[in-house]
Amino acid sequence: MDDETMMHCKEPSRQIERLRAIMHRLRAPGGCPWDAEQTHESLISNLIEEAYECVDAIRSGNLVHMREELGDLLLQVVFHSELASERGDFQLDDVAAAISDKLVHRHPHVFGDSRVSSTDGVLAQWDAIKRAEKGEQDRPYLHGVGRGLPALLRAMKLQKKASKVGFDWPDAAGVMAKVEEEMRELSDEWERGDEQAFAEEWGDLVFSLVNLARVRNMDPEVLMAQANRKFEHRFAAMEKLLRESGLSLEEASLEEMEDRWQNAKGQKK
Repeated sequence: MDDETMMHCKEPSRQIERLRAIMHRLRAPGGCPWDAEQTHESLISNLIEEAYECVDAIRSGNLVHMREELGDLLLQVVFHSELASERGDFQLDDVAAAISDKLVHRHPHVFGDSRVSSTDGVLAQWDAIKRAEKGEQDRPYLHGVGRGLPALLRAMKLQKKASKVGFDWPDAAGVMAKVEEEMRELSDEWERGDEQAFAEEWGDLVFSLVNLARVRNMDPEVLMAQANRKFEHRFAAMEKLLRESGLSLEEASLEEMEDRWQNAKGQKK
């Protein structure tokens, strides 16, 4: 089946081939100028954006939106694979083969003779296999963990990794006490006016707050997303109340905004 025929194919089992054929046509001479200009580096922001939009769709619970955003994310994988194929580096099939091989190798309790059965055991086994694969047995334990992740997510990942070898608080009360300690230290640096020390203590406090969420089996990224949504919704409600009073955001005083904000907090979600 040639590319032109594949681009109009409706067979469910061949849609990945169809997507690859479409991407190939877009990059080919006479295709799309924008697609033809892209490089691995120019597409980095697109990859990040699509990943976050996919996360937002999952959180929304809208399955139609989720399907669409997963498709946008898949396109980034196909796009990068097409770029690599043009240079003779690797193809989409190589990407699929590599992840398939990795999954089989890191699940010996499913595809081999390992007798691991608990979730904790599976995770410990995965980590040991991963370190062996990368030849990192002699490197620092946290070497390379979460590189490239946003800082909040990386803090969570670092803490989880350290916890696997027993470096963790015995209970959540200890973490809460640490948060309170870091808050006092931050307050002290605020009073002293040392900007560098304040910045360091701020980071320590946020790191401790991530730890507190983790030991309570909560995802700090989810909690922060919820806080962002709450602020956004309350701000919109405040803005609406101001408009009903004949005021715009630009015209309203801080006192008027605070008054409507408190009213907005009392409204039902």
